[in-house]
Amino acid sequence: MQSALYRILDANLDRAREGLRVIEEWCRFGLNDVALTERCKYWRQELAHWHQAELRAARNTPDDPGTDLTHPNEATRGSIEQVLQVNFCRVEEALRVLEEYGKVYRADMASAVKQMRYQVYTLESHLMTVHRRQVLDSAALYLVTSPSENLFSTVEAALKGGLGLVQYRDKEADDATRFQNAQKLRELCRDYGALFIVNDRVDLALAVDADGVHLGQDDMPFAWARQMLGQHKLIGRSTHSPEQLKAAIAEGADYVGVGPVYETPTKAGRPAAGLEYVKYAAEHCSIPWYAIGGIDTQNIHEVLGAGAQRVSVVRAIMQAEQPTFVTQFFIAQLEQKRRFQPQSTPDPWEA
Repeated sequence: MQSALYRILDANLDRAREGLRVIEEWCRFGLNDVALTERCKYWRQELAHWHQAELRAARNTPDDPGTDLTHPNEATRGSIEQVLQVNFCRVEEALRVLEEYGKVYRADMASAVKQMRYQVYTLESHLMTVHRRQVLDSAALYLVTSPSENLFSTVEAALKGGLGLVQYRDKEADDATRFQNAQKLRELCRDYGALFIVNDRVDLALAVDADGVHLGQDDMPFAWARQMLGQHKLIGRSTHSPEQLKAAIAEGADYVGVGPVYETPTKAGRPAAGLEYVKYAAEHCSIPWYAIGGIDTQNIHEVLGAGAQRVSVVRAIMQAEQPTFVTQFFIAQLEQKRRFQPQSTPDPWEA
């Protein structure tokens, strides 16, 4: 029994320290953050303090059945985000094992590891908050989905074209279907390093661990959504006038939609806000904003000429015969616009 206990503790001390080192390297070289780097290093050293010789002596790698266990997903990582998420899970799981079995070995170690686990959770939330805002800052094209028999293939084709931001919007499906679709889209976005937003439904966003939610003017109060989602998730807000834009900024929106620029069946009956509202946003909006509403490959230059540097589209991609090509076209036009009007630092998560 003691040998088995020691082997469990030895394996999980190694696992936690290895995972922390992966996270530490990103804090050091990806974020250039001295404080976070030092924090990870301190945790590794604290774990090393508990990794006594008696635990190492119990190691029996040749007879360990776990060394041959593997999973196909372990062979590849789709993005830096995925690397970090996998290693945060590894660290947190290992710390939980150390906490439970440590109660048998040394109560003081179990207590110390428990506190470390909570601190690692906090670091994970912080890094994901940084990540989401950096990707948001760099994502010039935003796809809002519409119901389609080819929903997943169309979205994946756009992601292959470089799309960085997807919103799932479906006013027709039942909740079970919405949940399944949102879950699948979340997985696709994660595979390609893109952000995934759910339209209207905070509960659905939480259920599938989306990156945030988008609220219309008639949806739940912003403060309620923030309370439920927390500070580390994104909340976008639709705006149709300068007054609504000012209100969205004041309430703490992470980004806003500006439109509809042109009349669109997506918002049937809503008059177009026009290019004048785009010009107003270009001069007054202090947070990321997306011109939206009837934008396509034919009128994109008018929208960019009015001052937009980010656009959101629906039909232009969802109904395209070649979504990848159309996505690349939009991104090329937006990048050309940004090249002459740089506004923020590049996303280090793509380094």
